[in-house]
Amino acid sequence: MLEESRAATLTTERLYLRPQQVQDADVFRRLWTERDERVPPHRRLDAAGHPTLAEIADDIRQKSARAQPGLLTVVLRESDAVIGYCGLVFDDDGERPELAFELLSAVHNRGYATEAGRAVIEWARRAGFPRLWASVWDWNQASRRALEKLGFVDTGTVVKESAYGRSLLTVREPTD
Repeated sequence: MLEESRAATLTTERLYLRPQQVQDADVFRRLWTERDERVPPHRRLDAAGHPTLAEIADDIRQKSARAQPGLLTVVLRESDAVIGYCGLVFDDDGERPELAFELLSAVHNRGYATEAGRAVIEWARRAGFPRLWASVWDWNQASRRALEKLGFVDTGTVVKESAYGRSLLTVREPTD
């Protein structure tokens, strides 16, 4: 359903969100280096430095060839600086869209995740996905606050539980 919106750029007061480009790989790799030590190892750089910049660039190339729009690059309108990503990821069935976002630590606490999330929520609603989910680590208070501002509520479901914490499932019900 989002196919017709795939090439669209979403614009907010301070941001625009656009399809990922290979040149975004540098910022996306920096996100890997900044991740909290409580994030499971498969979502952090390994001892050999993987994923490398080339591997991330290749992943962007592969994703851009697929039909699902996935994650959009978040760019500051004022400077054209890439600051992270926000968009939708889908479960294996393609039925349950989840809002996902990650921004460089240098731009945290400025409301950008909430602003980008609002744009993606509206985009998803127009594309026929009025209900969205998001999973979040129990210890990630900043993301939990952003999701709460976006209207997500805790479902009481723990998606994963490990030495790294509990991943909580939240949902945003249609408001129409």
